[in-house]
Amino acid sequence: MVGEASTARIVVGVDGSEASVEALRQAQSLAVPLGAQVMAVAYWEFPQVYGGYVAMGIDDFEEGAGQVLKESLEKVFGPELPDNVVSRVVRGHARESLIEASREADMIVLGRRGHGGFGGLLLGSVSSACVAHAHCPVLVVHAPEES
Repeated sequence: MVGEASTARIVVGVDGSEASVEALRQAQSLAVPLGAQVMAVAYWEFPQVYGGYVAMGIDDFEEGAGQVLKESLEKVFGPELPDNVVSRVVRGHARESLIEASREADMIVLGRRGHGGFGGLLLGSVSSACVAHAHCPVLVVHAPEES
């Protein structure tokens, strides 16, 4: 691979929150001048079941995550994605999967406190874990304030 140029990759965790939509915007604003690829990723996982119980109505998680990702991308880019933006739906816990993705990324961009968390926390559990354990720089962005 000597002399072979590779395209920089910015991975964005997308959960449908306004903060993750802003993370997409910020990632693209960084990627364009750098000639980097933006990889927008939505993660999903089956809920845990206990002691042999079968939970009813827990299908279509992958499709739901895909729909959230699609809607988030449309909010930022409209119906056509820019050439440098790709999207993926991945089965896995966001925290562990993003840390693993950071091994091949040049940067991770996340929204601050997407879904869940306690009101007093400055960072959510996913962004905190990525800041502490990622193998590349991590940018955590806020949702834009409403005026």
